[in-house]
Amino acid sequence: MRVAFLGATKGMGRALARLMAERGDSICLLGRNPEDLERSAADLGVYGNGPAVPCVPCDLENPESFTTAIESSSEALGGLDAVVVSAGVFAPQEELEADPELVERLLRVDFTNTVLFCEAAKKALLAEAAGTLCVFSSVAGERGRKPVIIYGAAKAGLTRYLEGLDHKHNGDGLRVVTVKPGFVKTSMTAGLQPPPFAGEPEGVARQVLRAIDRGTPVVYTPSIWRLIMAVIRALPRAVMRRVGF
Repeated sequence: MRVAFLGATKGMGRALARLMAERGDSICLLGRNPEDLERSAADLGVYGNGPAVPCVPCDLENPESFTTAIESSSEALGGLDAVVVSAGVFAPQEELEADPELVERLLRVDFTNTVLFCEAAKKALLAEAAGTLCVFSSVAGERGRKPVIIYGAAKAGLTRYLEGLDHKHNGDGLRVVTVKPGFVKTSMTAGLQPPPFAGEPEGVARQVLRAIDRGTPVVYTPSIWRLIMAVIRALPRAVMRRVGF
């Protein structure tokens, strides 16, 4: 599989890229930090046995870079079979409430610009007549909850966009995989108290890779979050007003 990967330098994205490289997939890394890209490319070279991993500059805060980055990735790999997006911004609710500029940045990166990047990726994959767009959203977008009001709103919008994309283009050969992680132990969640069912990046990566291979439209990871969110979605609003999660 020929994969353009935005967000493979850290956490869940890095674990997924390692699995892909290990099984022989060809990967092109997209990102804004050249040093991070070079380190990740060298890391993936250890896991894979193919040629050097190409790197392409792409800044999720700069939509003007998106189309060029996708086109460069396709040229470097000789075409595209999949695009994976695991990059994004996170901040706790209390920090967001204290910083309007951070709110604007998170909403812009996690929703608006991610959608714009997906639009560019969609066009490239449809031009190939078949392909997979795998995007990391979050269980935070399942329902309005006190600890993740703003972050959850951004992810809710992203999830609905990806669902619509799947409905419109599945018959055209585009497979959309929406990843909904729960709490996963990464740098993004550092300093937060993990719940008993917190996941590890490597476990998440294995689940996501299976979903990509099967074309599963939605994957909750760790899997227990499917049940947890079913319960949370079923709770009456009066209960949600009282609880802290």
